[in-house]
Amino acid sequence: MRPATAFRLGATVAALLCALLAVHPPDAHAVSYTKITGSGSTWSSNALDQWRRNISANLGMTVNFTANGSSQGREQFKNGVVDFAVSEIPYGLTEQGVTDAPPTRGYAYMPIVAGGTAFMYNLKIGGKAVTNLRLSGDSIAKMFTGRITMWNAPEIKADNPGLTLPARRIVPVVRSDGSGTTAQFTTWMAKEQPATWNAYCAQVGRGSNCGMTSYYPVLTGSSMIAKSGSLGVSGFVRQPQAEGSITYVEYSYAIKTGFPVAKMLNSSGYYVEPTASSVAVALTGAQIDQDKSSSNYLTQILDNVYENSDRRTYPMSSYSYMILPTSIGGDKNPMTEAKGLSLGTFGRYFLCDGQQQAEELGYSPLPKNLVQAGFDQLEKVPGAPTSSININDCRNPTFSGGVNTLIKNAPYPKSCDKKGTTQCSDGTAGAKTPTQVNQSANGGSTSGGSGSGGGSGSGGSSGTTGGSGSAGGTDANGDGKPGTGTSAGGTGGASVDPDTGQVLGDGASSGTTNVAANPMNVGYGSQLGMRGALMALSAVLLLGVVVGPPLVARTMAARARRRGGAA
Repeated sequence: MRPATAFRLGATVAALLCALLAVHPPDAHAVSYTKITGSGSTWSSNALDQWRRNISANLGMTVNFTANGSSQGREQFKNGVVDFAVSEIPYGLTEQGVTDAPPTRGYAYMPIVAGGTAFMYNLKIGGKAVTNLRLSGDSIAKMFTGRITMWNAPEIKADNPGLTLPARRIVPVVRSDGSGTTAQFTTWMAKEQPATWNAYCAQVGRGSNCGMTSYYPVLTGSSMIAKSGSLGVSGFVRQPQAEGSITYVEYSYAIKTGFPVAKMLNSSGYYVEPTASSVAVALTGAQIDQDKSSSNYLTQILDNVYENSDRRTYPMSSYSYMILPTSIGGDKNPMTEAKGLSLGTFGRYFLCDGQQQAEELGYSPLPKNLVQAGFDQLEKVPGAPTSSININDCRNPTFSGGVNTLIKNAPYPKSCDKKGTTQCSDGTAGAKTPTQVNQSANGGSTSGGSGSGGGSGSGGSSGTTGGSGSAGGTDANGDGKPGTGTSAGGTGGASVDPDTGQVLGDGASSGTTNVAANPMNVGYGSQLGMRGALMALSAVLLLGVVVGPPLVARTMAARARRRGGAA
């Protein structure tokens, strides 16, 4: 074959490749999606941010979400500002005589993700971060109502027999905005610690029985601090100068910021961390409104979660809802069928493939019954792709053959996590470095001797708080800090606005706020299969265009030289 012939062959192949790519470009999206917008829960926002990045990278769909709190999200959905909302609180809540009325347009609640409300804290003993704190429900309620004000209070000592706690003031950090996290926490207190909670409500002027509230009542003149948003409260606690503080926040925020959370005492007498599996076990006790004609269909009743007798249970577990539109037209309703296609596709994705990332993001994936209920709700959305909403094609990690594998494989707590005279040293959430049990406030063990200064930095800091210097010495100030000794390492840590508590930069934090897109399957099997085949064919044809002609030309030239040499 002559070089010119090889060139013409290559050109033909290239033309064929271009034609194929023009008809079926491998990176083109089979469906064009309209942008959708939502707002609401900060509790669920870490999961939502990951999922919307995934679906943008894989389908080109734009999903905007503003984490402005559950109360604001519900209000914006009701006023037609957003296409969907995310909330831990259904409509109808009455606070201080004002009722949160539902929208006039059609709507439905759909489960989105489960998780545990965690107690993230900043506490040190002898200059070293405590990562294995344990708290009973009684201690938690008293800390957030001003009944316990010092870390070395008898109630907290009883929870932590392995620690010599410092005489440091407790700084409770609560939400200043209306939030589902506050609603979850106060619902638990109203159910499980009614005497403590009702007395506090009366003290702050909320009456003797305020029950659940989305706005935490702050006690004037106390050490309590209020910050807006989950980033606000977690950002405040992670500051180096916020030692002694504790807040309630979604578990994922503690993981991302590199800080520990308290293990909470359950009804079986074990202190348990809010991991994906402990939340999944707890939620087997959830009662769900199964009346499909009710406006509160799929909303949760958590009494049996709080008292679940399985020793693997994390008591303060729950799940979040997406509020979906179920009608087109009418007052304050921006819904269209084109938006319904996007919303239905997005919902189908995060109920199935998206749940695979729930655990690594600090949540617990939804079990099969809630996924099926979620599919039932998605089918009510005008324009939703109902043909692709099929439970049998769902790649949710919690069920296989109808079995919740997460619960089946959930580990049991260690014997040292049982209430008593022992205490595990294991770190929690984003601070996995173990804490030395029987560690004294002077930097050493209670058996005597000065402590070394070589421990790791607090929380997510990459700096160390030691080197060759001793962190021992006497507690000259009575605040639990060593009176003598030096620290040789840097403190690291993030840059935080001291007024707002907002995280301004990650600094040397070991936690990351970056969210990356991951591969996914959105249920369009035939389209993806065709795309894969075309991509493989494209690769073969491209190889022929680039490699084939030069190779053929060299082969023909070599043959010509051999023939010339033979002559």
